[in-house]
Amino acid sequence: MTAPDQAAGSPDAATATAQGSALAAAAGRRATGAKEQLALAHEHARNGRHEEAAASFRRGAELDRNSFRAWRGLADQLTILGDSAGADAAYAESIRASVTNPELTAAASALCDGKLAVAERALRGYLYAAPTDVAAIRMLAEVGARLGRYEDSEKLLRRALDLSPSFSPARHNYALVLHRQGKGAEALAQLDQLLAAEPDNASYRFLRAAALARVGDYDAAIGVYRELVSEHPENARAWLSLGHVSRTAGNFTESVAAYARSIACAANFGEAYWSLANLKTHRFTDSDRLAMLDQLRRADLTPEDRFHFHYALGKLYEDRGEFAQSFEHYSSGARLRREGVVYDAGDTTALTDELIAQFSPAFMAERAGLGAPAPDPIFVVGLPRAGSTLLEQILASHSAIEGTMELPDIIALAKEIGGGKVRGGAYPEALADMGGDELRRLGELYLSRTRAQRKTAKPHFIDKMPNNFQHVGLIRLILPNAKIIDARRQPMACCFSAFKQHFAHGQRFSYDLRDLGRYYADYVRLMARFDEAAPGAAHRVHYEDMVSDPEGETRRLLAFLDLPFEAACLEFHTNDRAVRTASSEQVRRPLYDSALEHWRNYETWLGPLREALGPALDNYRPRLP
Repeated sequence: MTAPDQAAGSPDAATATAQGSALAAAAGRRATGAKEQLALAHEHARNGRHEEAAASFRRGAELDRNSFRAWRGLADQLTILGDSAGADAAYAESIRASVTNPELTAAASALCDGKLAVAERALRGYLYAAPTDVAAIRMLAEVGARLGRYEDSEKLLRRALDLSPSFSPARHNYALVLHRQGKGAEALAQLDQLLAAEPDNASYRFLRAAALARVGDYDAAIGVYRELVSEHPENARAWLSLGHVSRTAGNFTESVAAYARSIACAANFGEAYWSLANLKTHRFTDSDRLAMLDQLRRADLTPEDRFHFHYALGKLYEDRGEFAQSFEHYSSGARLRREGVVYDAGDTTALTDELIAQFSPAFMAERAGLGAPAPDPIFVVGLPRAGSTLLEQILASHSAIEGTMELPDIIALAKEIGGGKVRGGAYPEALADMGGDELRRLGELYLSRTRAQRKTAKPHFIDKMPNNFQHVGLIRLILPNAKIIDARRQPMACCFSAFKQHFAHGQRFSYDLRDLGRYYADYVRLMARFDEAAPGAAHRVHYEDMVSDPEGETRRLLAFLDLPFEAACLEFHTNDRAVRTASSEQVRRPLYDSALEHWRNYETWLGPLREALGPALDNYRPRLP
């Protein structure tokens, strides 16, 4: 969680910048001392040469390991370059270098070495005796963030800012933690304070643009990114971000151009190539193919760039109809991606068993109607690539429904109930001890947290987080009048479409065919339980039916929502609303059926998926009671 105390190029670095200008002007001259390196780094950063700035900050830190300014500068530059892991490590080193209290030195060193349990014990012991030491509080918040305990980190940083409102590094940490929890509006409030003091801080501005996109203010986010790429035209990550937010806003031309500029800035940037492929409608040239294959031959290519190139090449060969080569690249990308994530299909099955046991018909009946009565939310659940974006686009074309995005708030509530985690904590068992007041409070909390995503006065809004299928029971308890739609697609088609999709976040089950099959099977089991426990609570839409009879299915869907039919829903492809998923360009075209059986081109290699699906494949079309 990077939070440098000052941005490179800030007023506090004026002296270093002036020295750096003289150094940079001397062609061929090499800075050899730590101070020279620091000055040169600030000059590179001021001119938008972030890779050179990072290299100089790193060299300065190597020459003087206790230079907290070098480590902070490095963390700032790595944040701008998108290297979160490297930025976290550099930030930890900056903490270590800035600590002068011997009682905190061991904790700081443990943090740098990744010994988080050791650091946490030392810091908690220290804070027991000195509860107002804001530096120690900030360090403990960093430990919490590293462990994924963002709620704890948020509370600690709020405490540090209550004690020291001018502590800008803690405020930057606070904004980051809020952003990572999906609390974009709250993050923006903190960033406004930071930018009031340092309006040119690039790290703050990058985070502000991301937070603006998070709350759906895409025009403002695009404006910030345009300013940043104008000031830093060689920053590949900035161009990539501009491409992402332009795509979401429906500006296809600017998105393609931004991705192309990103590639021009860094030919080894695999994510930029994958972003073009992920538009689904873009077609690569043969020169693109040769460029990507050439990059894959590099021994120094990072695993992340490598798997992005494989996914992009998988799409290229798929478009050419060369399915054997396409599958080879898709599977290579998935294998590399799977090596970098932690996922245990057995844990998902165990959680499914717990949820099935908890949400019995009797349990649900006893608590029916106790939550917040608002009928505003419409939840679209299911698996990724099952047609949920299509359903959202159809519904968001209705005059009474606003589309938002995949909102993280239900999952966040489940984690809070569980003490910071969904599985292995108090969730879902803790729900048994909650009365109507607490269930209503949770429902109102959800409505409050999602209010920032609502830009109109329409009475209903859509939350299309697919993974919310695991929390249909929670949704029914806290929002009994919310509508739930289960988007379902033929298992082989759905799972293979997910397998060949690289997801920027989450969906860790999707990088192995057996994991995918087991996940789909658990999803089917759990939804069957909810059909039994709350009959009629969820309306199921099969993708194939929507494609073959869009008007009939749309009428049935709107009837479930107690809304009148509107012809605009059938013209969903003309809706220019922002779309944040991999299907963003596809749902801007009329319905087509060419994708229904496309998976059969790969059937030769999908045996593990078919085997793992088991009965879920054979019993694909159960009807609701």
